[in-house]
Amino acid sequence: MLPLLKLGTLAVKTLSKPVAAKLKQQAAIHPKFRNFIVSMAQSNHRLTTQMQRRIYSHATDAEIRPLNEEKAVQAAVDLIGELFVFTVAGAVVIFEVQRSAKSEARKEEIRRQELGAMKQRDEELAQEIEMLRHKLEEIEQLAKSRGLTGLLNLKPTNTGAKAEKPA
Repeated sequence: MLPLLKLGTLAVKTLSKPVAAKLKQQAAIHPKFRNFIVSMAQSNHRLTTQMQRRIYSHATDAEIRPLNEEKAVQAAVDLIGELFVFTVAGAVVIFEVQRSAKSEARKEEIRRQELGAMKQRDEELAQEIEMLRHKLEEIEQLAKSRGLTGLLNLKPTNTGAKAEKPA
């Protein structure tokens, strides 16, 4: 079961790449979406440029030139494609973790039930041992009170009774 699940996971990841490519193609065609992704790409460009300037200790107050529209569209559709593939891969990882956690929870529940059964059996055996101890004590008390003949269940012989004579 596990190898098939892993193979299915790999197939989903592989199939997400052509879907991402189709998404990129469609994103570049639609005008409203194109305007949205251009503004998203420009914002991303400004943010990354500012971060790079801070990291490399360059002037951060200098103006950042915007990308031309084609570069912005290409950057945005690449970002969308990568985000889609990353989202699919992340969803697969989350699914795997949840499946593994459920499996572990089932195993833990079985272990808990087995442990509970063992504890119950232990308690039953302890009660049985205690009952046998009481019986043994009773037998010992009877043996002390009756002596050896009482222990062996021997009937005392009557010496005063008539003995039968063999014919």
